[in-house]
Amino acid sequence: MSFMEKLKGKFKQNEETEEVSAKYKEGMEKTRNSFSGKINDLIARYRNVDEDFFEELEEVLISADVGVMTVMDLVEELKMEVKRQNIKDTKEIKDVISEKLVEIYYGDDDEEIEALHIEENQLSVILVVGVNGVGKTTSIGKLAHKLKQDGKNVVLAAGDTFRAGAIEQLDVWGERADVDVVKQSAGSDPAAVIFDGIKAAKSRNADVLICDTAGRLQNKVNLMNELSKVKRVIEREVPGAPHEVLLVLDATTGQNAMSQAKTFSDATDVSGIVLTKLDGTAKGGIVLAIRNELNIPVKYVGLGEKVEDLQEFNAHAFVYGLFADLLDDSPE
Repeated sequence: MSFMEKLKGKFKQNEETEEVSAKYKEGMEKTRNSFSGKINDLIARYRNVDEDFFEELEEVLISADVGVMTVMDLVEELKMEVKRQNIKDTKEIKDVISEKLVEIYYGDDDEEIEALHIEENQLSVILVVGVNGVGKTTSIGKLAHKLKQDGKNVVLAAGDTFRAGAIEQLDVWGERADVDVVKQSAGSDPAAVIFDGIKAAKSRNADVLICDTAGRLQNKVNLMNELSKVKRVIEREVPGAPHEVLLVLDATTGQNAMSQAKTFSDATDVSGIVLTKLDGTAKGGIVLAIRNELNIPVKYVGLGEKVEDLQEFNAHAFVYGLFADLLDDSPE
């Protein structure tokens, strides 16, 4: 059985997996139309897998924002696999590409890297960072809703005290998700708000405290210093915390998201990525670039506007989303 047939089978097992595959298929339509269309065109133009074919394949992958380093790694792997399997016909290479995309995402890690680190029977603190405009507060609201649906007692701390309207926006999301929001007035010290949030979460026996943070100050140095200060307060008040530092990135910004990831990683030890607006871009390959070049797993992706459209990331579902039309057209 080919890898693509296995992939198709993986998402036809039951109602839950079919629902996941449907969300990825719908949410990745723009990337798929661009990516699969170009690969199909490439395969139609080349009968043989040769050096010219690989050169054009590199261009297709780079245009999907897979990232130059990742593309070089991937193409090198593909060349070795093509030689090993003695593949001559380009039609046979789609299966190898799909398998290598999954392999390059996981590397030496197991598939548990995507799971959110939540402690049992004690407070877990999630610090959420990212620049303004990427959908940080919205992602916090959706994550709070998801955790509440899972039976968790969640508290939010409105630590973005500098952006106009940020506290009110988090308040609205708190009401929607039916969770408490700890806040102070605009312009307050963010570390003081987070401190209050920890005290409130402990007194309410909360399972999870999600902390919003500033996305912009006078300059990058000030912002990173502020985040480091907030992190120190969390570490002091809750040993072993923060249990997750989630960086929110906008998928539509492509390689710009990569530079943001590098900057924030230096300041806060980012443990996972929340990639918003994946449904709004043809450059979904950024998922692979972030994972391969920065060694940070993508934990959640935004596949739409609705509260339930924040999905746990799944590399198999992601590759299914890339090749769904081809897979669904193939016979059972």
